[in-house]
Amino acid sequence: MPSALPSEVLEALRRHSTPTICNAIEEFDVRPRSAGFMGPGVRCVFPERAPTVGYAATARIRAGAPHAPAGGPRRADFWDYVLSVPPPRFVVMQDLDPTPLGSYWGEVQASIHRALGCVGVVTDGGVRDVEEVAALGFQMFASCLLVSHAYVHLVDFGQPVRVAGLEVASGDLLHGDRHGVTGVPAEVAPEIDAAARRVAEREQRIFDVCRAHALDLPRLKELLG
Repeated sequence: MPSALPSEVLEALRRHSTPTICNAIEEFDVRPRSAGFMGPGVRCVFPERAPTVGYAATARIRAGAPHAPAGGPRRADFWDYVLSVPPPRFVVMQDLDPTPLGSYWGEVQASIHRALGCVGVVTDGGVRDVEEVAALGFQMFASCLLVSHAYVHLVDFGQPVRVAGLEVASGDLLHGDRHGVTGVPAEVAPEIDAAARRVAEREQRIFDVCRAHALDLPRLKELLG
């Protein structure tokens, strides 16, 4: 599991939108531009909130059928694992049902995990109790809303998961806002704030040309050439 970054690095990441973080990561050429972020299968439930940053605590669930007779991992053991991940914690839960059926996440689980130092959950399954969870200040990213638990249960935890196209390992750093969720490579995270500011400065020069009284097309071509 990667080491926790200084708190000031995380705070700097929170000051930027997730698209801006993605733009900044591109500056370092540490991954393909077509990888490292979640696709449209997961949406932000509370888009009005500021960006959420945290370290991944991973798990997999299923709701279409009960536990096997031998049972599965205990939630209490999962909570111990969550506490082993550096704070702030971001639960990442893969739903193994072909189509999401039962919600693991509602007011109860949000309350528990908030008390465990979690800032939110990312799941390709469903969530519920959105008004109650909104009042807790707990962020949720999910594929849908679901009304029932069905047979929802933990299958395992602490292993790599795949959610909306993104492979997430325990302890990975994530950044999410109304636009979606991206992974943040730990090796460049301390430099992202400065890179984001450089990107913003370049974009501002484009905005200035486009918003001028008369368009300076040669200048625009120069900037984007």
